[in-house]
Order: sequence, then C-alpha cells, then structure tokens
Amino acid sequence: MFFCVCKSLKRFGDLCFWTVRDPGRHVAHAVQKIFSPPREVCSPQPFRDQIMEHNYQQVSPLATLGEDEFVDLPLLDAISPSMRAVVALIRDLSQSHVPVLLIGEHGTGKQSIAHAIHLNSGGTLDQFQVRSCAESTPDGLDPKLLPPAATLYLSEISELPDDCQKKLLEILAKQGSNGNGHRELRIICANSRDLDADVRSGDFREDLYYRISGVCLRVPPLRQRREDIAHLITFFLQRYSEAYHRPLPTLSSSTHKLFLEHSWPGNLPELEAAVRAIVAVGNESVAMGGLRSLLTRGDSRSNGEKTSLKEASRAASREAERELILKVLTRTRWNRRRAAQELQISYKALLYKLKQIGYSEFGAS
Repeated sequence: MFFCVCKSLKRFGDLCFWTVRDPGRHVAHAVQKIFSPPREVCSPQPFRDQIMEHNYQQVSPLATLGEDEFVDLPLLDAISPSMRAVVALIRDLSQSHVPVLLIGEHGTGKQSIAHAIHLNSGGTLDQFQVRSCAESTPDGLDPKLLPPAATLYLSEISELPDDCQKKLLEILAKQGSNGNGHRELRIICANSRDLDADVRSGDFREDLYYRISGVCLRVPPLRQRREDIAHLITFFLQRYSEAYHRPLPTLSSSTHKLFLEHSWPGNLPELEAAVRAIVAVGNESVAMGGLRSLLTRGDSRSNGEKTSLKEASRAASREAERELILKVLTRTRWNRRRAAQELQISYKALLYKLKQIGYSEFGAS
C-alpha cells in the first residue's frame, strides 16, 4: 500500500518526480521528500527566512519557494484583529498614490497586500508590475520605460543596488510635479526586515528611505493571526482540489488542532505546502504521518530553553493587550485619540504601547 501511495504522487505537478522503491521506508521520509524538487528539474535559491523574533529563527522544512505569490489570497475576509487593521488601511491607501513600505517576514503575503491596494484603486491604475530589487538595473528604472498608470511593486528593497537607489529617488522626487497625479506611477516597496540598520550603516540612502515610507505598514506573521488559519486552510484545500481534480477533503479535528497551534515559521508558503500534501496524497492519515513530525519539530526550540509559568503568563497578557488595541484602532479607523479614550488610557500611553507592539510608525505624535 505504501508503494502505491508514493507511486500515485507521480501525477501531480512538482510532486511527480518522487517514487519510493523501498517499501520498507517510513511514510514520514517519503512525505518530506515531496517538498524538495529534484535538482535536475529545478535549482532554486535557498529559502532565506530572516525571522524577526529570536524564537523563530529556524527555517521550516515545509516552507516553499515563491513566497508572497498569493495574488488571489482572500485578505479582505480576514477576521484576526491584526489583519483587520491591515485591511482597513488597504482600503484607505487605495484612494491615494502615497508611497507605501510593507514590512513583514518572508511569506506573510506582502505582494498580495500590494496587489489588493492596486485592485481597490478604483481603476485609475492599469498594470501591476513586480520587480526583484536584487536583480534591478538602472535601465530597468528608466522613467521612459515605466508605464504611467501602473503600480510598481519592489520586493526586498534593502537589496536595491546603489545606482538603482539613486534612480528610484529621482522618480519619487518627480511624483506630483507633472500636474497629472491620478495617472502617475504608484510605488509600493516591501522588505522582510526593518531598514533602520541599513540606513545607519549607509547601505541604504536615508533620503530614499523617507521617500518610500510615506506609509509604513507592518504585515503580521501567521502565528499572530491564528484566527485566519481555518479560512486559509479552506482556501488552499479548494485551490488544490480543483488543480489536482480531487475531492475536497474534510480534515479531522486533530489535524485542525495541530494546524491552529503550530507556529508556522514559514508562514503562508508552509501552510500551503502542508495542505497541498494532504490533497495530493488523497489520504489525510497517510499524509499526516509525515507532516506531523515536521510540524512538531519546527515548533521545538533549538536551544532547549525552558519557559516559566510567569513568562508564559506575561506573554499571554501582552498578546491579549495587543489584540485589544488593534481591535479598537480598527473600529476607530486608526483615530488614536478616540482609541485612547475607548481604552481609558492617555494618548501618550497609547503611543508608547504602539511602539511596544511593533507599530512604531504610528507611535509618534
């Protein structure tokens, strides 16, 4: 039976090259293999997951390449407080052409958010162009070659070469000076980490940083928006059931529980890969035999550090406070003075707490 299951994987896209010839091998080993495309078919660059929190610095074994390529992701249906705050800003930002800087870990959906801003612009922008900053050249940023009524999404802006930084600064400096603002090129930049260190070291131009960060929007990792995981599971199940012409699986309560409790260090690509494996194998118990060990291994701390009850209590309190603040800010459409009144704290205290939870750009008076 085990050999038949592995053989059936040969029909499914990038899973098709793995055939286990030894029936004695463990299922977990076979399932783990389907996440590594064969070298003769594809030799992608390593997954560079620079996680911002020290407890999540390991790379998930289920994290796939092609991060942030979820253009049809149901972002506007998010229910978590942290993502509802992002959705509210997406709608507001769509009505202007102010430059936007998206900061978030790899795989959090930054490109999807940029695309949502583009789509909700009311038809004033025609094209959505994606550029990798590491591969950019000054000629590629020539204003004559860039379409006027378009959104230009620049991925990993910290990797933009010096000569390209100068070219981008020239483009941004001219924004609004042609008297035809509604047909201008809109620029949205993204990065997997803060740019402060790059600016201090001189690797990134300070004047360009202030130009691109007219609005700095932080995209929360999946572990900080667990309320959205169930909806995302359904989304990926439907996507791959249609792609592989398979019946839509109904996941067991134990699998749902594992998915909801997992920290997802690889964010959306990791969740997508796990759901895709279940659909492709066609048997949840067989697929989870391999996935369970990979998911639980990703959650274990590499340094064996112990957590006291007091530390866990403090962490839970901080997370509850964070969600309440974001929920009130979403309800008040990010009117900080009104939010402070509802929270029954001073305006200054709210600004301080915003800095604490990672929204420092909103923590300035």
